[in-house]
Amino acid sequence: MTAPRFLDAGEAALVVEFGDAVDPAINDRVLALDAALVAQAPEGVLELTPSYRSLLIQYDPLVIDRATLVALAEEATEAGEARAPGASWVVPCCYDPAVAEDLGEFAAARGLSPEKAAALHAAADWRVYCYGFAPGFAYLGGLPKALAAPRRATPRPPFPPGSVMVGGGLGAVATVPMPTGWHVVGRTPERLFALDRDPAFLLSPGDALRFEAIDANAFRSLDTRAAAGEPVARKS
Repeated sequence: MTAPRFLDAGEAALVVEFGDAVDPAINDRVLALDAALVAQAPEGVLELTPSYRSLLIQYDPLVIDRATLVALAEEATEAGEARAPGASWVVPCCYDPAVAEDLGEFAAARGLSPEKAAALHAAADWRVYCYGFAPGFAYLGGLPKALAAPRRATPRPPFPPGSVMVGGGLGAVATVPMPTGWHVVGRTPERLFALDRDPAFLLSPGDALRFEAIDANAFRSLDTRAAAGEPVARKS
């Protein structure tokens, strides 16, 4: 197992880097260190931010110095404790053209029918690697190779929350209205980010999920229920 690298990010932040790829095993090490430091709660550690392959540790250098922080991270990493398993989710997704604006064009460019592209997307095993860009916006790994594509050259005007997207070898779901250069291939009625819910973010790094195909009628029904605060995704 490769030893982590310790990189300074200014005078009050340390990056612990475990690799250079989007890989579940690397991400597991990131999340295990994150969990260990959360449990230890070292004085002077202010915030922890996991990514695909590294953990950013922001700290107060007047309370804890770099050498002590590196020693804590090395000790936690060498202990090799596995992170607790993440949750497994089934998230409803509608691939109807009315809400999957790019699916037809996207599928045709890959030599697929829209139905085949949707089936591949729904059959994939997805993993939540990290948050970024917007509240609760989860970067998802597990995109089938047949659906791999660069993002669009030009972003479009905002798409609604719940827009299910692919691009750059990854998947994602919009959590707020946002412009995007990703390809919109479906929409979920589930609210992955809701300020009036505890927790506000439905998904967590390390979670697994699958998209369950639903038709337009089911989408409208579930969207009404989700708008009233009812969860429509389920744990499997």
